[in-house]
Amino acid sequence: MTAPDAQPDPRRGVYGISVAAELVGIGSQTLRLYERRGLLEPARSGGGTRRYSSEDLERLRRIAHLVSTGVNLVGVAMVLDLQDANDQLRADLDRQVTKDD
Repeated sequence: MTAPDAQPDPRRGVYGISVAAELVGIGSQTLRLYERRGLLEPARSGGGTRRYSSEDLERLRRIAHLVSTGVNLVGVAMVLDLQDANDQLRADLDRQVTKDD
């Protein structure tokens, strides 16, 4: 049993495509396009239904913001890759600093 104040795993795919589209304010077809272009990879149910996580929704918001500023999808992919690499490097550095203390 989960504690009442526990937060769900942000990586767990729980939202269907129509709910995810509504929450982010993007059309379902656009979500499918982003997936085809490799910008995100939602989890799939046993039957193949897309399941979007909270992390996926945040990534979709980042994509939408970049697109709204005029960045094309190739540029979006590059920016997201750089942001993800930067986040990983920061996490690695934080672990190293903590380990050295």
